[in-house]
Amino acid sequence: VIPPPIIHIESYGEDSITFSLKMTANIKVSGYIVNIYWTFDTHRQEKRTLVIEGEKSIQKVANLTAHTPYEISAWAKTELGDSPLSFVHVVTSGTRPASPSLKAKAINQTAVECSWTGPRNVVYGVFYATSFLELYRSPHNTTTTSHNITVLVQRDEQYLFLV
Repeated sequence: VIPPPIIHIESYGEDSITFSLKMTANIKVSGYIVNIYWTFDTHRQEKRTLVIEGEKSIQKVANLTAHTPYEISAWAKTELGDSPLSFVHVVTSGTRPASPSLKAKAINQTAVECSWTGPRNVVYGVFYATSFLELYRSPHNTTTTSHNITVLVQRDEQYLFLV
C-alpha cells in the first residue's frame, strides 16, 4: 500500500506559504502534484496547481492574500502508482485587504466599463456571469493591475460582476 505524502507547513506570512513534502515509506517518488485551494469572497473557489519533480521538496507559494484560509492537497507519483491524497490547512497572517468598491457601467450593448477602488500594486480579478450559479461555477474572468477594465459581453444579457 502506498501511503499519502506528509505535507509540513514550514512557515507562512501575509502573502506566502512555505511547505515541505516527503514520503515515509521506502518507495521511489518521481514527483508530486499539489493543489492549493482558497475561496474568493464566498462566491468562487480558486485553485493553483503545482507539478513538482523529485523525491523531497520544499516549496514556497507566493502572491497569496493576507488572513485567508488555504487548503493544500498533494499526492505522490511513485514507481508503484499514485498515492492517496494528503491535506493541510493554513491561514495566512496579517489583515485581509478591504473588498474593492465596484462600479459597472454599460458603454454599449456589448461592452461594460468596470472600475473600482483599492490598493495599488496588486492584481485584481474581475469575474462576470449571467447568473449567480455561473458566477460560482464557471465565470468569465480576467486579471489586471489597473483599477478599471472594459469587458466584452454578449448582447441582450444581464450580467453580474465581481472584483
